[in-house]
Amino acid sequence: MFHQKFCHWLLLACLVIPVHAQPAVVVTFSTVSDRVRAQNPELAAARLRIQEAAARAKQSGRLPNPNFETAFEHNRSFREHKLEVGFSQRFPVTNRLSLEKNLSAIELRSAEAELREIERQLASEAREATVKVLTTRQRRDLLRAQTSLMRQFASTLADSAQKGEASTLDAGQANLNAASLEIQTRQLDAEENLWLGTLKPLLGMHPGEALRIEGALTEPKITSPATDLSQRPDLQKAELALQAASQGIALEQSRRYDDIEGGLFAASDRTEDAPEGYDTETMIGLRLKIPLPLWNQNKAGIEEAKIRKSRMEQEAIALARKISLEAETAAADMKQWASLAREIKQTLLPLATQQVENAEAAYRNGQGEIQALLQSKEKHLELAASHINALGEFHLAKIRHDSALAKP
Repeated sequence: MFHQKFCHWLLLACLVIPVHAQPAVVVTFSTVSDRVRAQNPELAAARLRIQEAAARAKQSGRLPNPNFETAFEHNRSFREHKLEVGFSQRFPVTNRLSLEKNLSAIELRSAEAELREIERQLASEAREATVKVLTTRQRRDLLRAQTSLMRQFASTLADSAQKGEASTLDAGQANLNAASLEIQTRQLDAEENLWLGTLKPLLGMHPGEALRIEGALTEPKITSPATDLSQRPDLQKAELALQAASQGIALEQSRRYDDIEGGLFAASDRTEDAPEGYDTETMIGLRLKIPLPLWNQNKAGIEEAKIRKSRMEQEAIALARKISLEAETAAADMKQWASLAREIKQTLLPLATQQVENAEAAYRNGQGEIQALLQSKEKHLELAASHINALGEFHLAKIRHDSALAKP
């Protein structure tokens, strides 16, 4: 009995205590890029590449560790022996170490450019998904408004049909059109959820977190197109790769000559000097090893480095041309979609609105049919949706243009 009462009071407490939902993540079109840079896990992993490159830069250009050498020999009776100890160090005869240091510094800058390139791509993807969400939402809001008006119109027709002033078929047709609009609205709900699902990983969100996009698509505004490609991170990386290839040629040329090796040694030699007895001699000396570049002059490595530089030059030229074409195409798309959105809003939509008003007046006066009125409303809805789509396509083209030029 006590257990049953305890469970009863516990259930009541759970029903009374409010459950606080996790607050939704709120972003706008202007802040979505900042959220990507701050929270995207792929960017967090890419930042570690810079630390890896920095660690490699610290390690590069260092001399190899010195060698400790020792030798001991004796005769069969162990009365005569020789002990030798020494240190040796290898030194490059070229500027190979400084070239390796410079190459590591270029690789560090290349890693930084690669991070900026990943940021550019992810931010562009997030902005495009945000535009898709806003476009879908505005189309859905338009359909909901039209559905509400169509339901009101159907209700009015139904009341008139009961009074014998209208046809029940007309009221049924209006209800059917309203139901069709509701189905389209539900389809847009699913489409919005799809784009939100695409956007959440880019924002670094966790499962179960809600996302809310605020704002709306603005009217097109075209500024003078820019042509400066210097801020594009992947082009900067290609130029750094070209610098690294030039350093690579010099590095391969420096490897034609192997390192020399110098050392200091001390030796103690105990020998028998009959009939005087045993004599111990101590010696200190220098040792030097100079490799001769006779069989291996690294000609193949130098040739490979020169070919690599030529390839990097062609890749940098191709990338710059590709970026220019991307920006040019996006700028042309911006103009076309801006012109279409302006024409629909300023010319076609007013004509469609006037046509709907004329069709409604004709239907009320008994001079028109319900099909003509519904077709005029449908055409007005199509034009309004086309205007929203044109706005969305304009902003997508602008994103592509800004991303091509790496504009903030």
